[in-house]
Amino acid sequence: MRYIASKSENFLKMLRLLPSIVRYGGGIAESSRKVRSVLAGEGWNGIKRRIILVDLHQKKTASWNSWFASASKARGPREYREWLRRYETLTIADRNKMKLNISGYQIRPVISVVMPVYNPEPKWLIQAIESVQKQIYPYWELCIADDASTDRKILSMLEDYAEKDPRIRVFFREENGHISAASNSALNLATGHWVALMDQDDLLSEHALYFVADRINRNPDACLIYSDEDKIDDSGRRFDPYFKCDWNEDLFYSHNMISHLGVYRSDLLKKLGGFREGFEGSQDYDLALRCIERINPNQICHIPRVLYHWRAHKNSTAKTLNNKTYAIAAGEQALCEHFQRCRIKATVKHIHYGYRVQYALPDHPPLVSLIIPTRNRVDLLQKCVDSIRKKTTYPNYEILIVDNGSNDDTTIQYLKKLQSQSGICVIRDDQPFNYSAINNSAVEVARGEVIGLLNNDLEIISSGWLSEMVSHALRPDIGAVGARLWYPDDTLQHGGIIIGLGGVAGHAHHRLPRYQYGYFGRAVLVSAFSAVTAACLIIRKAVYEEVGGINEKDLHVAFNDVDFCLRLSRAGYRNVWTPFAELYHHESATRGCENTPERQLRFSREVLYMKGQWQDVLLKDPAYSPNLTLDHGDFGLAWPPRRSVDESFESVRQCALKISSSNIMMSKRCRNV
Repeated sequence: MRYIASKSENFLKMLRLLPSIVRYGGGIAESSRKVRSVLAGEGWNGIKRRIILVDLHQKKTASWNSWFASASKARGPREYREWLRRYETLTIADRNKMKLNISGYQIRPVISVVMPVYNPEPKWLIQAIESVQKQIYPYWELCIADDASTDRKILSMLEDYAEKDPRIRVFFREENGHISAASNSALNLATGHWVALMDQDDLLSEHALYFVADRINRNPDACLIYSDEDKIDDSGRRFDPYFKCDWNEDLFYSHNMISHLGVYRSDLLKKLGGFREGFEGSQDYDLALRCIERINPNQICHIPRVLYHWRAHKNSTAKTLNNKTYAIAAGEQALCEHFQRCRIKATVKHIHYGYRVQYALPDHPPLVSLIIPTRNRVDLLQKCVDSIRKKTTYPNYEILIVDNGSNDDTTIQYLKKLQSQSGICVIRDDQPFNYSAINNSAVEVARGEVIGLLNNDLEIISSGWLSEMVSHALRPDIGAVGARLWYPDDTLQHGGIIIGLGGVAGHAHHRLPRYQYGYFGRAVLVSAFSAVTAACLIIRKAVYEEVGGINEKDLHVAFNDVDFCLRLSRAGYRNVWTPFAELYHHESATRGCENTPERQLRFSREVLYMKGQWQDVLLKDPAYSPNLTLDHGDFGLAWPPRRSVDESFESVRQCALKISSSNIMMSKRCRNV
């Protein structure tokens, strides 16, 4: 009876939530389609997860910690094991297909796996070596340098492997020189065209070198290749996957996103002289930093597959970075020297989940024109303007307030008062509300070399917000710079924009509580995103004008900032989000919600425009992993992943099921016709 009562209560709860579920799902038809999709990909557990999310979404602020924890369960060990079973488990057909592909490759590079060794746990060393021997791709060599291990069992074990397998080459160092020296000794053994870095107790996936060779054949100009990674414990349980984005220079400066599996052209490493002693613990970070100085960004390739498994034990950095604090200092030094070589004035400091790079402002910082469109709501505008003037430490800015048809006497009087103050200009613009046109018109009269687009419902938190954003905007290859915006309840409103999220675009880590790092630190680290919100956006005026400003013809209100940022990317600029510029944001408090037929029709038109204009980008955001969901912004797993055909290996059985399903659907459609 208790069981029946419990199930009945859950059923009644679901009925109460049904209107909200339909609303969040986009209507009855769209919600039904999503339910079918979730059932096919995740089963009933996926439906339950989403019902919980909707329930928590309606509760008060105190529930957001629980909400985010629940949403993040998609990355929990049990969910991840199921995800691996569905999308990463090789069948006999998969292996045969890979072998057939290898036979047809025009390039069959020898890949030298470089492994420094010093007194490892014997069973882990055996597993590491045998994970290389089990590679589907056969053209490899394993180059091991023993760094004067004191355990005689290790020495005899290495000799035995080298005798039995001619592809395994071993060098025994006479004295211990630590990991950089040992890695160089292993590197000296390498004869392959490419070098893959591997630690003595970690594992390669059996298809790791296959996908590396496949990528080399598809991108012959590549010089550096990296993959996703996860961790593996003593019992062989895999967990904590890091699904990376494509090459992201700003995120790489924040932490070593290349890490493992990192694969380099051997001639490039020889030119660099291999690893540098004195950078132990971050020797691979230093190596990658020196590599990117000599190659183009399009020569850096990402494979969106987990090809490397870090061994997590009590003494490993996979368990906690605190085990090797010297690695933090070495990484900081490697970054500092990189910026010195590149003649970039910047300072580096270790923080939280990685490093903070602060770029120097010029001796005479340029004038910044802060443009604030507004209509009535003097309470919001006054708080915004007061907080800018009281808290901003940046020395050279002007405020341009664009009054879009205010008819409230109190607001009008306040604007007249502001007009008489130094550094503030009020512009009257009575055209129908068009956010894009309002800002474009204001930019034309702005005197600043740098433009700031601000909502009138912002409130400054960090005094250095403008200095931080301008320091990024002045970098030659940077387009738009976005800030970290918080709701008044201290949950995250804007942490960068993910393209394709929710259909067109959405906020990363939306509603993440303060003092949480987010997915592998991306909520607290500077990184590039495909787009940032125009609620607080800084950009050089010349770049703004170069791309033609914001699209005022097709995007009056929604997605104009996303479209603007995508056009900046297409023009060759990177859009950067920084968590070190913090503001409160009362989102759309002035204009309200899309709750009238006219607004909903306009919003639908803008959605259709974005889907037509950016269809090729909506499912492949380079700043986000295809292995992560587009259902919500918590970086949960995608069911299924959105990997392209060349990055997937579906079994013949799965393909047959898809073909069969398509034939059934086609038959039904024909009958309906």
